[in-house]
Amino acid sequence: MPHLIAPSVLAANFGQLDKDVEMLNHSTADWIHVDVMDGRFVPNISFGFPVLHAINKVAQKPLDVHLMIEHPELYIEQFRAGGASVITVHYEACPHLHRTVEQIKATGAQAGVALNPHTPVAFLSEIIQDLDVVCLMSVNPGFGGQKFIAHTYHKIKELKALIESKESGCLIEIDGGVNQDNAPLLLAAGADVLVAGSFVFNSQNPAQTILDLKQIKK
Repeated sequence: MPHLIAPSVLAANFGQLDKDVEMLNHSTADWIHVDVMDGRFVPNISFGFPVLHAINKVAQKPLDVHLMIEHPELYIEQFRAGGASVITVHYEACPHLHRTVEQIKATGAQAGVALNPHTPVAFLSEIIQDLDVVCLMSVNPGFGGQKFIAHTYHKIKELKALIESKESGCLIEIDGGVNQDNAPLLLAAGADVLVAGSFVFNSQNPAQTILDLKQIKK
């Protein structure tokens, strides 16, 4: 299937967030990526339920909500009620990961698990069949605009092999430092979803930048 583009509103202009979301509605973006940070799991605070509800009022595309927070299981139902179509939690934040994944799926949302750059892909071997998305962090989580970690290419290939060996249908999402130069290599390695924040919103023509990413051939 064609790869998906999920622009991250973390890099949008918060003073005109509705206009930026409208731009995404009319672009070739597939999902709208929403990074939620609590200042504890990661050293930054982004936004919570009020901003998510505001985005959801305008958004016409699925909200891909990435929870970079401690104890995400306490808030799953609220994020689903706020409009999340995909809810991704971090492996490192969930001591009872299977329970949390089942909790997400019970709300009707797609369930994702994110891995920090240092976390081995093999840690998902016992749960990969239960997942809809695996998000590989290609930067250390917490801030936008960071430099892409090249080891991600190897992790994508490892994850792709694990998915195929377990006959899982989950998608591989890449989050962090994605741009026009590395996107073809990410897709060639096996990525299915590309998250792009600063590269999209800092460009002169964000909608065209999204289209350029969308038109890259695998």
